[in-house]
Amino acid sequence: MEKEQFLEVYRHSLAHILAKAVIEIYGKEVQYAIGPQIADGFYYDFTFPEGVSVTNEDFGKIEDKMREIIKRREDWKREEVSKADAAKMFASQKFKAEIIDELADDETITVYYTGTDYVDLCRGPHVDNSQELMGAAFEIRSVSGAYWRGDEKRDRLVRIYAYAFPDKAALKAHKQLIKEALERDHKKIGKELELFMFDPSAPGMPYWLPRGWKMFNALLSYWREVHENHGYTEISGPVISKKELWVTSGHWAHYMDGMFVIPGENEDDPDTYALKPMNCPNAIKVYMNKQRSYKELPIRINQVDTIHRKEKSGELNGLFRVQLFRQDDAHILVTEEQIGSEIMDIMSIAKELYDTFGLTYTAELSTRPDDYMGDIAVWNKAEEDLKEILENVFGKDGYELNEGDGAFYGPKIDLKMKDALGREWQTGTIQLDFQLPLNFNMKYIAQDGSEKQPVMIHRAIFGSFERFIGVITENYKGMFPFWLNPYQVAVVPIRTEHNDYAKKVFDELKKNGIRVEADYADDNMNNKIKKFKNFKDPYIVVVGDNEAASNTVSVNIRGNKKMNNVPLDKFIEICRKMNEEKSLEIIDHID
Repeated sequence: MEKEQFLEVYRHSLAHILAKAVIEIYGKEVQYAIGPQIADGFYYDFTFPEGVSVTNEDFGKIEDKMREIIKRREDWKREEVSKADAAKMFASQKFKAEIIDELADDETITVYYTGTDYVDLCRGPHVDNSQELMGAAFEIRSVSGAYWRGDEKRDRLVRIYAYAFPDKAALKAHKQLIKEALERDHKKIGKELELFMFDPSAPGMPYWLPRGWKMFNALLSYWREVHENHGYTEISGPVISKKELWVTSGHWAHYMDGMFVIPGENEDDPDTYALKPMNCPNAIKVYMNKQRSYKELPIRINQVDTIHRKEKSGELNGLFRVQLFRQDDAHILVTEEQIGSEIMDIMSIAKELYDTFGLTYTAELSTRPDDYMGDIAVWNKAEEDLKEILENVFGKDGYELNEGDGAFYGPKIDLKMKDALGREWQTGTIQLDFQLPLNFNMKYIAQDGSEKQPVMIHRAIFGSFERFIGVITENYKGMFPFWLNPYQVAVVPIRTEHNDYAKKVFDELKKNGIRVEADYADDNMNNKIKKFKNFKDPYIVVVGDNEAASNTVSVNIRGNKKMNNVPLDKFIEICRKMNEEKSLEIIDHID
């Protein structure tokens, strides 16, 4: 049995053990819903009789009962039953009954018995006997609320999560990884470093605080510089547009549930508006502002205006899942013949950006689905171009191929990167679109004087600035590279009589484009240093009599190293070098 299949069977079987244990402890009035395996274990959803609750203090009791059940070495039996028989078996279990009711009359329904006193509606597969779980390394990790089928209007459930691994060593290693991940949590670090905040008055819409906004703009400035070098033109457009625009683009029919709509007096009111969930129509309108010639193509349009997308409250997650964000967006209009070369240039941008952050990444190509639109010959040519590019970048077997999973309007490449904990994040996406240019009747004058339709390429490399900052905050544990850190240098005069020299140092650093802060207050030097250390400033410059007399600085380096008696001009040169080179490492010595 393959490892992944083994883990699925192992974890899913333990989910049944958990459900049986909960019923034995809390009684047969417990309603049990679903219990799937997940990436590091499993969960099961329940409702309990009135007055019964499950808290952290109950975890040990439930785990002990699970081990007791496993030690019974009970046989597991699979049975196929009719829909009518299944309905009778689970008549007292409302969630199972609902699932059964929705199945086709001729559906093959399977149930699994664990011993003789617990049965679950399940496709399986499972273990043959509980003794196969004797070495199970599992641990209940949390209990939380959930809604039946994710619908806030349905029953509120109690979800019990558990870790599950083949042995204790694997469980211990995973718990250590989770501990490290919690320490890296961008929501926690963002609060400590005063980068961003959220407020209930605008759920899922981040407020960028002064320090965070400095970092955001440093990232944006770099992104703009790269795109300027690759021939992109940045635009800005409306954040709110009339319904008719979104009807033409197709968003109204396919994405309205994810849009913030400002209704008119009635459903057909032409003054119905919506906040934009995507930038594509803005780029299209700019393209169509005048007649275009083949000589102008490719036209590369980038845009970082705010986007709004409506999310369920339970899905919001710091900067990872928000309702307001700035996509690092671009829309490129090309001829069919230019698709290959343009995608190659986009891949070179992705490499440049990801390499700057020291991030490894992979790619997945999704090809033509059954419900594709457009000319199959254009699809075939585009897919061959994309495969050739990915083979050149990653090697013949270095990328994933997802046959038939492209969008109906074109094939796509998804870029996935790994962080310091080995977690994979989907960030970038490159999508060919043969449909939107058709919807908007976009044209260009070809070399022979005829009108032709361009192909649109949608692409983002970071995914969004907000999400990417969340990812790299966790990757770097808040210790950002020098060039990106909100403040790069903090200046601390030992006593107030050293403030004049400290201000000279501050001014010289600022004049050279270095983000610098200082504390001139009449306070203990160590308190000031501690404050800036807590903000993880890369360099804390301390100045006193000796430094003022010799025009030098003494430098505390993030990570507890020091450089003493560094000439001020040499220190500025070091800072400028790291900004220019976008260094990942902080220079901690003088050559």
